Amino acid sequence: MDIQPTRYDHPDAVKLDQAVQAEYAERYGDEGDATPMDAEHFVPPHGVYLVAYDEQGRPVASGGWRRQDTNPEGFADGDAEIKRMYVVQEARGLGLARRVLAALEDDARAAGRTRMVLETGTMQPEAMALYESSGYQPCAKFGHYRNSPLSRCYAKPLA
Repeated sequence: MDIQPTRYDHPDAVKLDQAVQAEYAERYGDEGDATPMDAEHFVPPHGVYLVAYDEQGRPVASGGWRRQDTNPEGFADGDAEIKRMYVVQEARGLGLARRVLAALEDDARAAGRTRMVLETGTMQPEAMALYESSGYQPCAKFGHYRNSPLSRCYAKPLA
């Protein structure tokens, strides 16, 4: 697999984002993740967006992090928020999510971020299992869905 930094508004990233939004909508019975996002959130050194390509050059996985600091949504100084982790159905089980996650952590650490944070939901048990097995611990809720009973927030120090 070839993991490349890619703009969040690049056609390959948009395609994967549309796919993950469709999956969120199906799992939660709504319109998908309504968290406000902008391509500029993922421009280094304030973040990065990664797309993984298979041997045929097809985009099969994605994920990004964006800088967060203390704000009314519950973030803390030094936070790097993970967004839009996704692997297409036919590429699941190959370790791609774990590879993208590790690359995001490395990039955020190199950018001086001190804690990786993410929000997922109760209808995504495989995501919760991935994060927990990667050293993430439940933490105080933050972000757009901080008041939702379906929301689960996790954090991991980037020491």
